[in-house]
Amino acid sequence: MHGSGGALGVAAPLVWLGMVLAISFLETPLKFQAPGISIPLGLGIGRLVFRALNAVEVVLLVLTSVGMFTSSPGTTGWVLVAVLWVVLGVQVVVVRRWLDRRTTRVIAGEDLPRSRQHLVYVALEVGKAGVLVALAAVLLSQFS
Repeated sequence: MHGSGGALGVAAPLVWLGMVLAISFLETPLKFQAPGISIPLGLGIGRLVFRALNAVEVVLLVLTSVGMFTSSPGTTGWVLVAVLWVVLGVQVVVVRRWLDRRTTRVIAGEDLPRSRQHLVYVALEVGKAGVLVALAAVLLSQFS
């Protein structure tokens, strides 16, 4: 892997990984521990943050894919990128829509029982982080 395409192919998944770790596994749980943050307020903030994160993730996935066309990532690299497309698609099109419907009801004042729906999103985030690490390792190995 050489040139700017190769660097882009490695940088984009690493930046993406950093964003997922910082937002999904640090900011999100801490937000609900802050003084004065109610569940509806935290959910409203989370909705905005994850909408923005998902938009940036789409851009980073496109950049990663483009960067791979200028390198030789091998079958493993392409499979990992395909998995990222599927995971992000499921998160944005299916799971986030589920969560948005529930969030809208909670923000509107409905008193709903606790839900475990967000655990599906968390599981996909954990899987996505693992795939990003694996992809970065595959792409970095081409520099040696």
